[in-house]
Amino acid sequence: MKKRNWIILAGGLGIIALAAFATRASWMGGGASAQGPLRARVISVELAKAERKPVPVDVDSIGTVTPISSVALKSRVETTIVSVHFEDGAKVGEGDLLFTLDARQIDAQIEQAEGMLAKDQAQLEGAQRDLRRFSDLIGKGATTQVNVDNAKTQADILIGTIKADQSALDNLKVQKSFTIRAPFSGRISAANVKIGNFVRPADTAPLAVINQMAPVYVTFAIPQRVLVDLREAMATGDSRVIATIPGHQRSEDGKVAMVENSVDSTTGMITVRGIMNNANETLWPGILVNTKLIIRSEDAVTVPSAAVQRSQNGNFVFIMRDGKAHVEPIKVSRTFQGMSVVASGLSGGEDVIVDGQLLLSEGTPVAPRAPKAGA
Repeated sequence: MKKRNWIILAGGLGIIALAAFATRASWMGGGASAQGPLRARVISVELAKAERKPVPVDVDSIGTVTPISSVALKSRVETTIVSVHFEDGAKVGEGDLLFTLDARQIDAQIEQAEGMLAKDQAQLEGAQRDLRRFSDLIGKGATTQVNVDNAKTQADILIGTIKADQSALDNLKVQKSFTIRAPFSGRISAANVKIGNFVRPADTAPLAVINQMAPVYVTFAIPQRVLVDLREAMATGDSRVIATIPGHQRSEDGKVAMVENSVDSTTGMITVRGIMNNANETLWPGILVNTKLIIRSEDAVTVPSAAVQRSQNGNFVFIMRDGKAHVEPIKVSRTFQGMSVVASGLSGGEDVIVDGQLLLSEGTPVAPRAPKAGA
C-alpha cells in the first residue's frame, strides 16, 4: 500500500509541474514577451572636442637666477669710515654716494705736495735766471762755458723734479676722490662696516655688495636633442624663456641670451642662459625657478590627456559618433599643460570621451552628460 501511495504522489507532482510549465506566461507576467528583446544599456559619458590649434614646443627645466653684474665694494686707501649713506638692503642708483671716507690725512699730504711743488718751481726760476745770466756773460768773455753748462743742467734737473712733484700731487688728489659710489643701479647688501671702522685695501671682507636686479640671468640645462631646434629658433628670434617662482603664479618673460659652447658628456645636457627683464624684481638672485623654454609654435590636434587610453597595441581614444562609442587609435607626440598633442589618428573636431571609458567598448551606446563640478 505504501509503495502504491508513493507512486500516486509522484504522478500528482509531475502533473502539477507540467501544468505550471504550460501556464508560465500567465503567472510570470506577459510584459517580457510583449516588449520583445531587452535594449542595450546607454552609458553616460563626458565629452570634449579635439581641437586643432597652435601649440608651443617647449622644454621644462629648473633654473637659477644670477645677477648680470655683481660688485664687492672695497676701500682703495687706508682710512676711516666717516659716513654711511644707505640703508641695508636698499635700492641704489648709479652714482649714488655710499660711503664717505676720512680724507684729513690725504688733505695734509696734498698740502705738503703742493708746498714741495712751489719750492721746486721757485728753484727752477732761479736756475733759469742763472742760465740766462751766464749765457749773456759767455758772449762777453766774462765767464766760462762750464758755468753755462752747470746752470743748464741744474735747470733741467729742476724741470724733472717739478714733473715728479706734480705727479705725486695728482696721485693724492685721485686718492681723495675715492669716495665710494654705486657703479650701477641695483640692490645693496647689509653694510659690513659702520661709522668709525678702519678700512684698508688688504681687507678680505667687502664693505658691501651690490647686485644688479633688472635685468637678470636665469641659467638652466636642456637635453642635447633640442639643441639644433633651439639654435634655429634663436636665428629667427622665435625662442622665449618663462621663469616662474615655485608655488606662485608670478613669472617673468625673457629670451635666450647664451648657449654654452659644449655639452656635458656625463649628463647629455647643455647649459642655456636666458635674460629676463625683471622690471618688478620678481626674480631674486640665487633662487630656484621653474623655467619653460619655448622653442617654437606648431599647428597640431590636441585632446585632454584624460581622454587618452592605453592598450597593448598603443594609445587610443573613444570618440562618440551616431550615439555610439568607437575606438580610434592615435599616436601621441607629447603633452602640454594637461593636453596631449596627437600626431596622427584625429583631424580635429571629433567628440572624444574624457570620462566613463571603463564601461565602454566598440559600439557601446553612449549619451553625453554635463561635466562634473570643478572639472
